[in-house]
Amino acid sequence: MSDNKTTTDTTGADAIDVAIASGLDFDGTPIPATKLDLYHRVMGLEAGRQRSGVSNTMRSRIVRIGAKHIPQAELDALLAAADFAPLKDKEVAFYYSGK
Repeated sequence: MSDNKTTTDTTGADAIDVAIASGLDFDGTPIPATKLDLYHRVMGLEAGRQRSGVSNTMRSRIVRIGAKHIPQAELDALLAAADFAPLKDKEVAFYYSGK
C-alpha cells in the first residue's frame, strides 16, 4: 500500500513535539529551518522563565486546552469542583467570544 502518505501519529499531547523534533510536518513535508529556528529560540526563552507555581500552570493549561473542547459553563463548573479559580472575564472573552 503506497499512497505517499506518512503514517505519523497526529493524536496526543506529544504529536507536535515529535513532529518538530523530526523536522517534518504531519504530511511528511520538511518544516522550514526559519520556522524551526524561531520556534527553538522562543522555547528557549520560555525554558528560562521563572514559574509562578504548578497549580497556576495547571489551571492555565486546563483553561487554554479545555476551552477548545468543553463548553464555558461546564469548564467553569469543572474548575470550581477541582478548587481552581473560576474563568476570568478576559479568559471568557478570549476563548469563548467567537463560539
